[in-house]
Amino acid sequence: MSIFNLKQPRSAPSTHTGVLGWLMNHLFSSKTNTALSLFSLYLLYLIVPPLLDWMIFSADFSEKTNTECTRNAACWFYINEKMSLFMYGLYPSEEYWRPNLLIAITLTFVLAVRLLKHQIYRHKVTLSLFVIYPFVAFFLLYGSDFLGIKIVETNYWGGLMLTVVVAAVGIVASFPIGIFLALGRQSKMKTIRWLSIAYIELIRGIPLITILFMASVMLPLFFTEGIDFDKLLRALIGITLFQTAYIAEVIRGGLQAVPRGQYEAADAAGLSFTQKMFFIILPQALKISIPNIVGSFIALFKDTTLVLIVGIFDMLAIAELATTDADWLGRKTEGIVFVAMVIWVLLYLMSRYSKTLEKRFNTEH
Repeated sequence: MSIFNLKQPRSAPSTHTGVLGWLMNHLFSSKTNTALSLFSLYLLYLIVPPLLDWMIFSADFSEKTNTECTRNAACWFYINEKMSLFMYGLYPSEEYWRPNLLIAITLTFVLAVRLLKHQIYRHKVTLSLFVIYPFVAFFLLYGSDFLGIKIVETNYWGGLMLTVVVAAVGIVASFPIGIFLALGRQSKMKTIRWLSIAYIELIRGIPLITILFMASVMLPLFFTEGIDFDKLLRALIGITLFQTAYIAEVIRGGLQAVPRGQYEAADAAGLSFTQKMFFIILPQALKISIPNIVGSFIALFKDTTLVLIVGIFDMLAIAELATTDADWLGRKTEGIVFVAMVIWVLLYLMSRYSKTLEKRFNTEH
């Protein structure tokens, strides 16, 4: 046999491949990781089986009344009974077609952005989403005597519908303002720079609950007698002002991450400040900031539950309100668990969408 004959390569040990290899590399790679993994598994053993038993295995799904739910577990027919309250609040049942139509329009916009291949058409749809869509949403939900749509006062809005409205308005309104504040903080004009810094630092130093309280209680005191400012609108303004400061800082971080050579190349090409920022610098900064921007929006979505303190009944507040029904006393836990699951699904979809955006705008490969 020739001395140059090479031996056949052996397969990798089973402890380095497949499921066992993943477990050894990620969970049991050291004594510390092994101890933490075993402790975590023990906690899951204590929490998950009783939770699944309460939610699924021992739960009541078909009982029609609270008295029929005799098991020491969840009674999910309560959620079915109060579903319209959780979804729409006190919105008139004969007008449910309006928020349902708005959902269909929203999904159409999202699908159009996803399916359109031509970049110009995609940008037009996205622009209309920011410009036209808010007016469509307002006239559908609130109504208009001119258009012959019954007016439904915001006092009747509630549930998931209101939660999504508050979060969507806060996201859409705070994003462009945050961009201008981030640019203002880097401006060479001292007045604009210091005003931007003062606003951002002031708002970031105040809790959202304080801003909502000021918008709901203190703001009307500055208006003359007879002027009635809608309670929901006040909350939306407060949330937008709060979120704007955080978005501005996230985008400023993206601006600082753009290589200095990009600024110099844009200047060398003779671009104006506006052209340089909106065509060269901002697209790169926004791409870099996608994870942090979505993280801020997710935090805002969760913070919408604070509107309860100003008398606005979002989905979590509805879970509290529904338990006042004498026929369903003691079912608060089911309501809170249901709200938690719905919000988790929405936030998970937002997170997954941010991953999609990262891959779409990734220019590294």
